[in-house]
Amino acid sequence: MSEPIRINVDPTNPGQFFACCGLLELADRLWNGAEGWFEQREFCITCEGELAELIRAASNAEIRQLDTADDTSSPMEFGCPFRSLRLDWWQDERAGGKELKVWAGTMESVRIARAMQHAMRNERFLVAGLFDVGVVAYDSRSSEKKVEPYYFDARRGPNAHSRDVGFAPNDLQMTTTAFPSVELLCLIGLQRCLPAKTDHLRVFDYFTWTKQLPASLLPPAVCGLLPHISHTRFRFENWYRTGQKKHKAFRAAIPLST
Repeated sequence: MSEPIRINVDPTNPGQFFACCGLLELADRLWNGAEGWFEQREFCITCEGELAELIRAASNAEIRQLDTADDTSSPMEFGCPFRSLRLDWWQDERAGGKELKVWAGTMESVRIARAMQHAMRNERFLVAGLFDVGVVAYDSRSSEKKVEPYYFDARRGPNAHSRDVGFAPNDLQMTTTAFPSVELLCLIGLQRCLPAKTDHLRVFDYFTWTKQLPASLLPPAVCGLLPHISHTRFRFENWYRTGQKKHKAFRAAIPLST
């Protein structure tokens, strides 16, 4: 087995945290037996391949819309070589996935995913700092049509509301920098491992861990349910980013004592 893949990560950014989970999910599907863990501000993956190979595979996999009549919330399938990974957590009311859905209105879920994926084909994303590569994303079928992201990355939320910047970029249909790898990989990571609910509406907890774990143990690890493994707890809000209280954004998390 080669040296671990190491990704720079800000653990207080919930989008980046769940993007790490998405990377481990894809690595395990590409090379069975991948394991992952956190080391301070790095996420590490032991597997049979390298980061560049993993990102190239992720950025070229087919994303298929499963409900052709629903452009905004259709489940989607992340195809070959990832063993037909179905993504539909935002339709799950019982486990809380629906509470984490950040996009609404006319935002087209599959179109956004494809735009983020298309942006990741740039060589700039083949490095440990891929979560910090910011670009203006474009429709995968047209280089002239800009596409706004889901708003999983916590760096976008504070810039979306008129209270924070003096006017509403959303209402003016302004396009700003997106972090495509965070947006796409977070979408994937949330399929297996939703954060833990709290007593507060739209407020969730997640936990980093320091021991190598397989993808199958991500759900209890993310929720802090593995008591013999050292972990750190973080709390974040899925915050309304527009005055209409439809569109949301993940806000930066606060570390909590456990």
